Amino acid sequence: MAVPVAFDHTSTGYSLQRAYWLARAADLAYRDRAAIEEQAARWGFEEVRHHHTRFTPPFPLQDTQACTLASDRMIVTAFRGTEPGQIKDWLSDATTPPRPGPGGHGYVHHGFAEALASVYPAVHDTLTELRTDGQAVYFTGHSLGGALAMLAGARLYLEEPHLAADGVYTYGQPRTCDRLLAEAFHEGFGGRMYRFVNNNDIVAQLPPEPAYTHVRALRYFDSKGRLHESMPMLSALGDRARGHTADPFAPASDGVRDHSLRTYLTVLEQNLA
Repeated sequence: MAVPVAFDHTSTGYSLQRAYWLARAADLAYRDRAAIEEQAARWGFEEVRHHHTRFTPPFPLQDTQACTLASDRMIVTAFRGTEPGQIKDWLSDATTPPRPGPGGHGYVHHGFAEALASVYPAVHDTLTELRTDGQAVYFTGHSLGGALAMLAGARLYLEEPHLAADGVYTYGQPRTCDRLLAEAFHEGFGGRMYRFVNNNDIVAQLPPEPAYTHVRALRYFDSKGRLHESMPMLSALGDRARGHTADPFAPASDGVRDHSLRTYLTVLEQNLA
C-alpha cells in the first residue's frame, strides 16, 4: 500500500486511503476561501460552497465554519476545528446543561449543539441541492470539526434517514454526547463512522466521562504510530504511558502534540507506506 496521489471519488466502504484523503479535506477546512477553491479544483471537485455563521454561546467560540466540495460522484463536507488550548478550556466548562439530541435520542454537549445548529441549515440545503445523482456523501473534521461532523451525520441519519451520509471520518474528536445518543447512532450507522485517535490526544479525552461518551468505531494510533482497529483498555493505558515518556523534556506537551492534524496526516501516511 502506498500514499495515494489522487483523491478517489469512486470507491465505497472503509479504506485507509479514504481516511487519508478525508483528513486532507479536514485540513483544507482551516484554509481561506481562495485556497480551498484552488485545492478542491485540483482534487476534481467542480463545486465548492462555504458555510460560515456567527453565534454567541457561553464559551470562547463565536463562529462555525465548514466547506462542501462536490463532484458528479462524491460530496464532502469538512467542518473546521479550533485550537487545542481554546477547545480544552471550552470543553472543561461543565456549567451549562446539555441539549436534547437529534431525533429525541439522548443529549449533546450544549456548545456542540449550538455550533452545529448555526450552520446545519446551510449544510443541509447545500447537500439537498448538489446531491442530484446519488453521489456518496461524507462528513469529516478535526477537533471541534470532528464533533460537528459526527453530530451532522447523527442528525441526518436519525431525522432524515433517506438522506443519511455514506460515511463520517473524524480526527481528534472530543466526546460529544451521552450513551443513549451514542448507541442510537451506532445501532444503524456504526458501519459508516470512523473515529481516529492519536495516542495521548488531549481533546479526545474531553469532556470527562461519564456525562459524555464517544461513539464506537475507534481507529487508534499507538505511541509508535501504528494503527489498531481496537485497543483494550489496559493496553491503551500502557501505550499512553509510553507516549508520555517519549519526550522526557516536555512530557506534558504530548497530548497537545498528538492532537495536531499534521501529526494525524503523518501517521496516516506512515501506515499507508
